[in-house]
Amino acid sequence: MNLARLDLNLVVALRVLLEERNVTRAGRRIGLSQPAMSAALARLRRHFDDDLLSRVGGHYELTALGQVLLDRTATAYDVLERLFASQADFEPATESREFRLVASDYAVAVFGVELARVVHAEAPGIRLRFTQTPTTVVEDTTTLLSATDGLFMPHGVISGFPATDLYDDRWVFLVADDHPSVGDRLTRRDVARLPWVTYQRTYDAPAVRQLGMLGIEPQVEVSVDSFQLLPLLVAGTRRIALIQARLARMLAPVAAVRVMDPPYEAVPLREALWWHPVHTHDAAHIWLRETAARVGAKLLHAA
Repeated sequence: MNLARLDLNLVVALRVLLEERNVTRAGRRIGLSQPAMSAALARLRRHFDDDLLSRVGGHYELTALGQVLLDRTATAYDVLERLFASQADFEPATESREFRLVASDYAVAVFGVELARVVHAEAPGIRLRFTQTPTTVVEDTTTLLSATDGLFMPHGVISGFPATDLYDDRWVFLVADDHPSVGDRLTRRDVARLPWVTYQRTYDAPAVRQLGMLGIEPQVEVSVDSFQLLPLLVAGTRRIALIQARLARMLAPVAAVRVMDPPYEAVPLREALWWHPVHTHDAAHIWLRETAARVGAKLLHAA
């Protein structure tokens, strides 16, 4: 494929055509006339050797290739948008920009809140948008990072992308204050026999993968997409949950739970900001990374 021969404006046209599935509406969305939009569709059909949109009754539906291109085009558009928004210089006090960051509720509570305070004080025109980490983060990391400004994720889950280390944490267990069969210390037998509450996919956490080497398979009774709900789902039950120590200290007072050390040498947790290489030399992104590193250093110093 010779990219030099392609008209990148067609990426914009392709995206709106696939999303709107209507030539007139697509044209209005990007300010083109109906004939101009029809001409763009004709060029795209020649390029892909596919109709992309096929008439079914009184409306259009995506062809099989059109369906495949729908997500890919949105991702390509986001990459191009970020590429051409790159800046040689960045003045945080006067700039206006939004950074889209993917993070679990743990990362937002422990780190994102402080990051937002610093950004508010130093760069009032900068907006932060945090979105929940999807369950597909491991299988489709490239697509995720290409469509965002960064991902907060501990080491050991993904690899192969640039990252800035932020702060350290450790894993602890939660059990109910009145748990009928857990004493002052949690044992390996307790971990193996008791039902678990987990965050999304248990096996993504290195500390849980360690259990497999010990011959322990967690008995997952409840799975939830929020670390902050774990204490509430443990309190008053026989369940246990694995959670980060920094978050556990914040949440323990709101639920009748005990924080207990793992009965094995759990690997430490090192949180990092990961990004797509397209951002590496962008001045605004460099400022974001340096600010995040500064906030992380403050957390370490305060620990």
